[in-house]
Amino acid sequence: MRTLLATVAIALLGARPAWAVLGQGMSSVSSDQQRLKGRLRSATGEGFSLHEITAADGTLVREYVSPAGEVFGVSWRGPAVPDLAELLGDYFALFQQASRSDVRRHRPLVVRTERLVVEMGGHVRSFRGRAYLPERLPVGVSASAVR
Repeated sequence: MRTLLATVAIALLGARPAWAVLGQGMSSVSSDQQRLKGRLRSATGEGFSLHEITAADGTLVREYVSPAGEVFGVSWRGPAVPDLAELLGDYFALFQQASRSDVRRHRPLVVRTERLVVEMGGHVRSFRGRAYLPERLPVGVSASAVR
């Protein structure tokens, strides 16, 4: 557990600019693209829209937006872990509290509560993860859509 938490802490020290914030509006997608100077690709799925930003360092961030315009999930893959305090916004304290209660050794970090799910793992230069709000998934959209 200490190794994973130390790796995440080190990655956060060199964290990238903020990503979309869970539970907030879609306007963060455009501002993320501008901050990252990344390429934005958008598509409409069954019951949600997907916005992919590819940053110059190769990080791919997917932002899942409900028909109401709210970010209900994010996922990432790349050489660094995004700034989780920015990514999770108001849910960061819940994430911190829940992640302390689980004992892990050299395994991916999984936090599962009624309000928030965060799954992340990887190693230096190859991190991946996802976070979503179970109670805010659009009707007909399963958690597996956030990948």
